[in-house]
Amino acid sequence: MQLTMLGVGSSAGTPVVGCLCDTCRSSDNRNHRTRCSSVIELDNGKTILIDTGPDLRQQALREGLSQVDAVLYTHTHADHIHGIDDLRAFCQIQRTQIPLYGSPEAMMHIADKFGYTLREVGNFWDLPILKTNPVKATFYLFDQLITPIPVKHGNSDIYGYRIGNIAYITDVSMIPETSFDLLKGVDILLLDCLRYTAHYSHINLEQSLAYAGQIGAKSTYLIHMTHDMEYSTLSSQLPDNVFVGYDGLRLQLPM
Repeated sequence: MQLTMLGVGSSAGTPVVGCLCDTCRSSDNRNHRTRCSSVIELDNGKTILIDTGPDLRQQALREGLSQVDAVLYTHTHADHIHGIDDLRAFCQIQRTQIPLYGSPEAMMHIADKFGYTLREVGNFWDLPILKTNPVKATFYLFDQLITPIPVKHGNSDIYGYRIGNIAYITDVSMIPETSFDLLKGVDILLLDCLRYTAHYSHINLEQSLAYAGQIGAKSTYLIHMTHDMEYSTLSSQLPDNVFVGYDGLRLQLPM
């Protein structure tokens, strides 16, 4: 099983439009961050995408991604969902409907805002052909166990996900105690780390490191970062088992 970080940036991406800070002007490609998303390739050939940010097309071209068999949605903020129309390319290639999974609220939002995408297979492929699937508990997808992880994002209740022994938690301000049981034994953790200073709807570096220690994954990768977080500087400040994620980073995952 392989995970590719398609994007590890915050809602503004990095470089930020109009910014001349050192991170935004950096020549290190690991400081060039598109909006947050990852894709998991299972050993049975199926591909699961996490979120459809507005940079999905660019990310797919960069990584040579030509297959998406399902999408897991963490929540419905613009930087995680507004690339949904780019799923039509994968529908066209595969000639099949793509199932979407997420909380009942997330699926209702998609139906309300992107109802034109919810269609059955027909003779035309000019629009996405998608189907919503509300989930509240652990389920199987392509023979892989998927566990939604309830977390808080400011005042919103959203999902992280556990896929096998990897956990993906973005846009989090607080992890409820009841969710830690769902995270026991994970080998790899991808975790929100917006910036150094506090934020009302995201954890900062100090909080990310505290959660990483509490969860106890063998390796933790920081994602959803603003331009405050310069790759080399941040890397030098981390414990041995915590790493700075970057666009295009590929991880081989234990099943």
